[in-house]
Amino acid sequence: MEYKRISADCHLDMIWLPPDLFTSEAPAALKEFMPFITDSPEGPKWVTKQGASFGFVAGVGSGGSKYLPGSQLRVDVMASTGLYTEGAKGIRRPGDPDLRLKEMERDGVDAEVIYGILAAAGKVKHKEAANELIRIYNSWLADTFIRQHPDRQIALANIPFGDMDAAVKEVHRVAKLGFKGVELSCAYDMEPMWHPQYEPLWQAINEVRLPLHFHTFPSVPPELRDKYQGLTQRALRYSGLCMFQITLGHILTALMGNAVFERYPNIRVVLGESGIGWIPYVLDRMDFEYEDQYKDLPLKMRPSDYWRRQCKATFQYDRIGTKLIDDLGVETVMWGSDYPHPDGVWPESEKYISEQFKHLPEEVVKAITCDNAARFYGLTK
Repeated sequence: MEYKRISADCHLDMIWLPPDLFTSEAPAALKEFMPFITDSPEGPKWVTKQGASFGFVAGVGSGGSKYLPGSQLRVDVMASTGLYTEGAKGIRRPGDPDLRLKEMERDGVDAEVIYGILAAAGKVKHKEAANELIRIYNSWLADTFIRQHPDRQIALANIPFGDMDAAVKEVHRVAKLGFKGVELSCAYDMEPMWHPQYEPLWQAINEVRLPLHFHTFPSVPPELRDKYQGLTQRALRYSGLCMFQITLGHILTALMGNAVFERYPNIRVVLGESGIGWIPYVLDRMDFEYEDQYKDLPLKMRPSDYWRRQCKATFQYDRIGTKLIDDLGVETVMWGSDYPHPDGVWPESEKYISEQFKHLPEEVVKAITCDNAARFYGLTK
């Protein structure tokens, strides 16, 4: 098909999945650790018997919070389409491939990249159960989104981050199932990317040649966010939300310092929902420090050259970043709507695209909003 707009960052969270997906598919020994839906005074929620909570069914954002009219402009716009009221009736628009196509068409999007259940597995405090949860999710993705609309819905396979043996095994498994990319879930307390434990994973990714995705993540633990009240809590949440995209700077600099891009030239990395305005500064900083005092790193090029050769970043609205396209490299940037998250621009993508790109040439806008993603994910040559 002819692609005119591709969203390189969209989502499918646990709160939109089939209610019995994990309990029906898990082996008997692990069923008691699997997420399921239970009733609560405020509505049905995804939980585990061990006390983990994944949010309300058809709730708001990755955390599945309760929809509160008037608390956030973008959420109210999404609510006006019936997203949450229909979800409460069991109509899971983000979780149904055919219904999701209608959501895309409502927004003028021809194809999308779908990030997965993010840090959900990290809430399951049982290593084997967490690995099984991810395996079940990936298998379900392969049987639904991957097989039904492979040219329009590029769902990413999720990879466990706490067990490298399981991660390597899953990378090789999903590479045979038709996935066009994998996503390593991130958390505030994970081992940094310079840690030697990841070496087998880099080898596996280099071998299967599927692009590796890191989606931005909160910089503080949920327990800390819930510990305070009033203005203190609001300040904490405000600070975390304003800075959460920049957390991916730790991943980018760690991969660069560990010479992952030099040692594994087939690895391609995407920073999902990272925003782009901060990246030129970090690239310049990495180049400066490399030339000044880190020439002993096993790099054959400047860090910014590896960035242009092997990396990409996605964003939905970044006025500052669009002024720095030449410093980033236009080929490294991909726009996304962030559907159905509250930080996104669905179903008004055209409005936000027109506003932030009006100073750029038409061919640059088309590259950012379509062509870069089409070539990267093999939709076009």
